[in-house]
Amino acid sequence: MADIYEFSARTLDGTETKLEAFRGKVLLIVNTASACGFTPQYAGLEALYLKHKDAGLTVLGFPCNQFGGQEPGNADEIASFCSLTYDVTFPLFAKIDVNGDRAHPLYRYLTSAAPGLLGSSIKWNFTKFLVDRSGKVVARYAPTTKPDGIKKEIEALL
Repeated sequence: MADIYEFSARTLDGTETKLEAFRGKVLLIVNTASACGFTPQYAGLEALYLKHKDAGLTVLGFPCNQFGGQEPGNADEIASFCSLTYDVTFPLFAKIDVNGDRAHPLYRYLTSAAPGLLGSSIKWNFTKFLVDRSGKVVARYAPTTKPDGIKKEIEALL
């Protein structure tokens, strides 16, 4: 697949969603977890989303349990945790794998378009991919990069 908009994924409520629905938006795609040292980044992701959603930013969260078993919950537990703990309102998708043979095709595409220190592998939870309005992956950020640390890059794309 040559275009991010050709992919689809299930949301936490089980609805299959085509990324085509986000065409024309700036996307920040993040693999997330509820029991990670970086989990407080949910607050920063939500703040970015609320501040810039009307200008065209959408944050897409993809829970993943591949790193230290830090996302063990089911869809309802993940949704409840994100809502009650961080008031998350940006789209959250069903739990996926981001590495290995069972990696979601979207993540195969993202890691191929923007390799990191481990090449096409994701290092840990809260790795971030910034996608411009035309669907091009323009940057990849390490888990240690806080959402506020990429505010200027996001604003430049809006």
